[in-house]
Order: sequence, then C-alpha cells, then structure tokens
Amino acid sequence: MNAESMPQSHSDKDAMRFDNLHDWLEWQEELHFTAIELGLDRCTAVAENMGLLDPDFTVISVAGTNGKGSSVVMMESILANSGYKTGCYTSPHLIRYNERVKLNGVEVSDEKLCESFSRIDQARGDISLTYFEFGTLAALDIFHHENIDVALLEVGLGGRLDAVNCLDADAALVSSIDLDHMQWLGMDRETIAREKAGIFRSDKPAICSDPHPPETILEYAEEIGATLYIPGRDFNYQLSDDRWSWQWGSLVYESLPRPGQYNSCQVQNAAGVLMVLNTLKSELPLKAGAIEKGLENFSLTGRFQMLTEGTQTILDVAHNTQAARTLVHNLKQFPSSGKTHIIIGMLKDKDQTGFLSVLTEIADSWHAVSTTSSRGCDSVTLKNELLGLGVTVPISESDTVANAFLKLQKETGMHDRIVVTGSFLSVGDAIKYLEI
Repeated sequence: MNAESMPQSHSDKDAMRFDNLHDWLEWQEELHFTAIELGLDRCTAVAENMGLLDPDFTVISVAGTNGKGSSVVMMESILANSGYKTGCYTSPHLIRYNERVKLNGVEVSDEKLCESFSRIDQARGDISLTYFEFGTLAALDIFHHENIDVALLEVGLGGRLDAVNCLDADAALVSSIDLDHMQWLGMDRETIAREKAGIFRSDKPAICSDPHPPETILEYAEEIGATLYIPGRDFNYQLSDDRWSWQWGSLVYESLPRPGQYNSCQVQNAAGVLMVLNTLKSELPLKAGAIEKGLENFSLTGRFQMLTEGTQTILDVAHNTQAARTLVHNLKQFPSSGKTHIIIGMLKDKDQTGFLSVLTEIADSWHAVSTTSSRGCDSVTLKNELLGLGVTVPISESDTVANAFLKLQKETGMHDRIVVTGSFLSVGDAIKYLEI
C-alpha cells in the first residue's frame, strides 16, 4: 500500500480511512470474518445511526433466483421515461464496482462511493460489516443524499435476511424461484421461496412473476397481510410473434415491444414489472408511452447478449440450472449451422454438475477456465465434472478466458459460435478481452 492510501488517523472525525476506491474495497473484503453472513442486525443498526431507515423516496425491492437484475433495470428504464429520478442498486458487477450503484442510469463516481464509505465507517462504530453490507449501505446513503424519487433495490441472496431487506419496501417483486444458494436458503423450492418472500410487507403490494410459484409464497403473503399478485390468477400476458400484450382486470396493454431482442424469458420479467408499477401508479404515475419506450430501450449486458461481428459470440451470466435451461432454450431459437463452443468458468459453491449437464445438449466443444476469485473454481475441476458426465466432445483447459478465446481463434469456422457463461466473472473477463 502506498503512502497516499495509508489508513488515516481517526482523531480527525472527517478524515477518510482511504482516499481511493480500490483500497476501500480491498479493506472491506477482509473486515468481516466471513464473506457471507446473512442477518439484518448489523446493517439495520448502522442504517439507523445514519438516518436511512425512513427514506423520503419510494422503495421497490426485487428478489429471485434469476431475472431480478433484469427486472430492476427494466423498471429503471420505464420510470426514467416518466421523468423520475431513480437510484438503482444491483449486484454483482461485471467490470467496475461502480456498476452496482446508479443514479438515473449512470454509474456513480469513485468519489461519491468513497465519501459514502467514510460516512458508513464513522457511523458503524465497532460493528463489523460484510463487503455486501457496506455496498448496500453505500447505495442507500447515496440515494438519501441525492434526493431521488424511487430506489430500485436488487436483493443479493435470498430476501428475508439480506441486507437490502433492512428497508421496508413499498412494493416487492420476486422474479423466479429455483434451486441456488441451497447451503444458505434451503434444499427445495418451497423453502427457498419462503426466504425470498421475506421482502414482502403487510398491506403492501407483493408480486411474483414466476408462473408456478410455490405454495409458500401464497401462504406467507396471506400470513402477513401482503397484497399478492401472481401471473395467471391476477394478471396475464400473451406472446404474439415479436410483440406481446399484458392484462390486469380491465387494464390492457396491447402490442408491447419485447424487451431483450433474443432473450425469451424477459417477457416474463416484464410482466411482473408492469404489475409492480401499476400497483404504485397513485404515487408514481407513468407518462403516456413510458412503458413502450422503456421496454424498447431496455438492455442489460451479459444477459443472452449476442455479438454478431466476426464469429458470433453470446455472453450469458447464467450460473444455475434454471438459467442453464433458459440459455439452451434461447440458443435453440437461434440455431447455428456450425458448431457451438462453450467457454465455461464457475464458482465452487454452484451446482456445477446440474449446470453443465443441461448445456451438454448443445455443446460441440468445451473450454474450461479457472475463475479468479476466492470462491472460484479451477479449470481442472470443471474438466473432471464434464468427464464425469460422460462428455465425449473435446474439452480443453485454460487459465483465463482470454487464453480460451485465443485457442478458439484457431478452431472456429465461419458459421460457428462461442458461448461464454457460468458466472459474472467469466462474462466480465470476456467483455474485457473483447473490449466491448
């Protein structure tokens, strides 16, 4: 550590511990005794010290196994087209930490984050915070100082005990429910759904966009008196070629643009988003045309992102079995006349066997890469998982995504395609390599 970034003396209350974002984040990673520790006590106590628990802005919280980040960004796009000042908190990031906190769709600066981290550091006293808790509090603190109209908060893990849940949501959305993070959330959909439903609040709108919600979602909403809306019972949507329609009672939106040009699951996410926004229309009325413009303008890096210049390349942050099934479905909608080469990097705590087994259906070659993270899986482990599944197509190993691309340059034909998937980290590395 250089002299400029040495810890500052706390004899001066206003002195920052560090003067740059890199050192703040490096310190946060080591501050708490474990990277993940669910629970609201620490975050709530610090948020109370900072006066963040009773915000002046509308709060929309979003949980789900898949689709929560897309749902947040979709809402952000629609609300922006209605002229609202938005604060958007998502995780993890692909390239820059700043991606996690956005104001009106623009990443906040290093300076804003460092100033917020310093305020949190001063307010926490001897309370130890995880890396994620620090980031969540920074988002809430920045939104507080920026006088936003609405905060869109993506839950990191689960819902009930996630740091985001220290704020009471004015409306809560659970996007999809499947098996992921089982060591923290439970071993079946019913138990996991109950954890995610923990973001619901009494007498507030609670929306689930999963077409087959577990019974525990309905039971918990009834137990606490949340007003639950689920597809097929309370609202409906219908696909028609490249357009779709949405209906809630007498309210109907016809011929809506499909968000995400190639990703079929985004309409399901959009249906839940429209239900959320309509339950809040008394406090957040939408301008005419805002929904259509918001859906047309929606884009999210790394969600079945198709690059067509040169060898077709698809970037998808899928990292659980449900997301793998969606990825395979989307790939089949755009069949390739050549071979499909998969660059795969995963985390150790994911269901590698389940994820890889789904993708074997469409893979003509595998390129396992080591993931640079304390939770990352090495390429040898992934190769052995594939061999254990009885894979007979070629499997190569690389220490980086960049090296996997370099190998593929010699192997791909004109009509082949490359799919990069398995984690945010592998897709982020692909984005850096491809310079997009």
